[in-house]
Amino acid sequence: MDIYLWIILILVHYPERIHGLKFTKNPANLTVTQGNMARLGCAIEGLSEPEIVWMKDGEKLYSTDQMYITLEAHHWETFHSVKSVQQQDAGKYWCEVEHHGTMISSEPAWITVEGVPHFTEEPKDVATFPGAPFNLTCAAIGPPEPVEVQWWLGGVQGGDYRPSPSILFVPGVNNSIKFYCEAKNARGISVSRTGTVHIKVLPDSPTNIHINQISDNVTLRWSQGFNGHSDLSTCTIQMSKNPGRKVKLPEQQVAVPPFQHTIRGLSSYTNYSVRVRCDNEVGSSRFSPWVDFQTPEAAPSAAPKNLTFELTEQQLSLMWAALQEEELNGRLLAYKVQWNLGGDSQEPLLFKENFAHVSGGDRFFNATFQVSACTVAGCGPWSPPVLIMPASVMEAQTQRGHMWVGLILGLLVATMVGLLLTVLVHRRGKETQFGSVFKPPGTENVVSFTAARSFNRQCPELSESTLDSLGINDDLKAKLRDVLIPERLLTLGHMLGKGEFGSVREAFLKMEDGSVQKVAVKVLKTDINSSSDIEQCLKEAAYMKDFHHPNVIQLIGVSLHRRPQQRLPIPMVILPFMKHGDLHTFLLMSRLGDNPFTLSLQMLVQFMLDIARGMEYLSSKNIIHRDLAARNCMLNENMTVCVADFGLSKKIYSGDYYRQGSVSKLPVKWIALESLADNVYTTQSDVWAFGVTMWEIMARGQTPYPGVENSEIYEYLIKGERLKQPPDCPDDIYEIMHSCWSPVPKCRPSFQHLIAQLEGLWAGLSPAPTKEPLLYVNLEGEELEPDSGLGAGAGTLNTEEHSWGVPWQCVGMEEDEKDWLMVSSGAALAIGGDYRYIIGPRGAIDGESRQSEDGLSQDVRDDEEDIIINV
Repeated sequence: MDIYLWIILILVHYPERIHGLKFTKNPANLTVTQGNMARLGCAIEGLSEPEIVWMKDGEKLYSTDQMYITLEAHHWETFHSVKSVQQQDAGKYWCEVEHHGTMISSEPAWITVEGVPHFTEEPKDVATFPGAPFNLTCAAIGPPEPVEVQWWLGGVQGGDYRPSPSILFVPGVNNSIKFYCEAKNARGISVSRTGTVHIKVLPDSPTNIHINQISDNVTLRWSQGFNGHSDLSTCTIQMSKNPGRKVKLPEQQVAVPPFQHTIRGLSSYTNYSVRVRCDNEVGSSRFSPWVDFQTPEAAPSAAPKNLTFELTEQQLSLMWAALQEEELNGRLLAYKVQWNLGGDSQEPLLFKENFAHVSGGDRFFNATFQVSACTVAGCGPWSPPVLIMPASVMEAQTQRGHMWVGLILGLLVATMVGLLLTVLVHRRGKETQFGSVFKPPGTENVVSFTAARSFNRQCPELSESTLDSLGINDDLKAKLRDVLIPERLLTLGHMLGKGEFGSVREAFLKMEDGSVQKVAVKVLKTDINSSSDIEQCLKEAAYMKDFHHPNVIQLIGVSLHRRPQQRLPIPMVILPFMKHGDLHTFLLMSRLGDNPFTLSLQMLVQFMLDIARGMEYLSSKNIIHRDLAARNCMLNENMTVCVADFGLSKKIYSGDYYRQGSVSKLPVKWIALESLADNVYTTQSDVWAFGVTMWEIMARGQTPYPGVENSEIYEYLIKGERLKQPPDCPDDIYEIMHSCWSPVPKCRPSFQHLIAQLEGLWAGLSPAPTKEPLLYVNLEGEELEPDSGLGAGAGTLNTEEHSWGVPWQCVGMEEDEKDWLMVSSGAALAIGGDYRYIIGPRGAIDGESRQSEDGLSQDVRDDEEDIIINV
């Protein structure tokens, strides 16, 4: 009976086990020529809605176009496609399904990529002394193998083909020459990058000497000139005081990089000159030209001396000694005279000279006076107080004072004599009582001491963390070393926000001059225990280190929080404090907050201009942001927008695109069409995201594509649909944002062009147009008006043109790109066309049913309910 009951429970709780759980199709091995398409498939039976995950070499693959097909009830098939196979796509692939805590895997398959040789190590530039020998290395692999390498040095062939890898010994050169290597296999020949042999020489003089003054400390920064093809090791700083008289100060030698040095202990309000030279292993550069500067003024360091007075019935006259130049520390503004009468402070008086005449002398009787010197930086210390009394009273007090001084001196002398006699008697008593001042042998000496410092062994002091303790790569350490800030200078406050990476906290940073700056600190999660996670967090800071633009958030520094009992510290990225928070929340509060407020159209366009200028700066630095949205833009106290959050950003060094490998949780509603299809990110895909951000601004923080799920975005866009024109959005602004959503990336405007368009719009707006209070409007289901600006740059379209027209055209388009526009404008759906690799709910061409690569009838795909696009 118990067995039957157990079986019934199994059937009730696990109905999917009725059919059994197994892979009915496993991926097959493929050998693909580089640039061609590869497709792997697998099918599983026994689950109603399986989550099939593709794996490559032990890592999970993330795809924006993964498709599921139902073969029958509880039987599903999925595919993984690589549309243009490259060498990095070669590897071991398989499918996995998790079921009730158990991971079930398919049989593995291998993709082998054949093509011309692929370089695993290209020759690097060489810097050497004349005639010194050196080696060059070149390595390439197939398949197919074998791969052979041939060298070219200074335009001359360096011997025959040799097996890869190849090391070429060069006995030495006297002049700079170029070199490269060729790699050959059965598929063809690949040519490496061209390298250069540089001859090491003396460096050039430093340039761009800048001086930042903070009280009596001066931070000197400079840029290295041409380094002579050899890293600079040290720089020498020469300074002189009072350039007219040229009083030379001792030279200071500093290690570089960083190319900066803080000079301490300088005199205030003093003229100095400075120059710099730098050294490499060949020798020293020439000195840079002298740069003159003046230290800022400070408050006087001394009080005026010799304060005296003359009192008559008519007036009080005060005199004091003027301060010396080195005591004044600046230009004298005035002497401040403070006086006190009957315990009450009176209104202070200001005088330009070192004397003062005040009428009505009798009213100052029994008053005390003090004087202080003042510069623009503040007032110095007060002189000792002087009591104002008539001359006769002062003489009498002086006589009594002399008498008291005599009595006190007499008492002191008597006391000293008494103490001396007591000590002598005591010493004499010790000798007579014990016979000697020394103790007899064998007596133990008692030693007492007082500890200079106590330690708590249960709470050991944590040492200051360094970048070397993180385990990150050397290049990243070198980038962050000059922005590392000791943790002791930070005081963390309340939390400003929290996300997957950790939290953002308000903090106060103590500066070199003792002042305190309010900052925001990005703190990584405390459960992070691997160097790779820490390195990923710090890469964002490394990008920001080189940013210097008013519309891009700037890095203040990086700090490391040492944790007890933990090997790795927690990295903290220190950023400027943004008073008004992120732009998305600000827009929402203007519409839905407790106290809604109106944002003028001019201000909204200014927000767009700030973002466009920041993105244009990033693109000029070869940075692709990949996560541009209103939530990642910050507002400072001047209502200026700064582009922020570079967690997904990527620097590109060659070409103009970046192919995403595997990143989870991408912001699909801001991602360009080609990025959803191919995982390719360019500056043009950032332009697409900028258009969506413009829509967010005009919709006051509403979520894009209301009513459209993330999983439906790709199909929604491929039909030619785009974000609808928000209420109160002028046509010309909508035309600009719509032009950013062309399916052909090169037809989208550049950020430079967007800036010019927005500046023209901004100039034409009145300073503060009066508007009705904002109302929340649900854009879901709202139809596109005929004059909404669809097809910006191609004129206004009527309703018929919206269905059949081809918007987003631009000069220099290829024929296949015009076909792509037909597909993306919705015309393909009207004529029943299937185009390239786009899988939609209509797959048949000319009404015919055709077989796909995996043998499935296209009619199977025509059922919309059986196709799920995973984004």
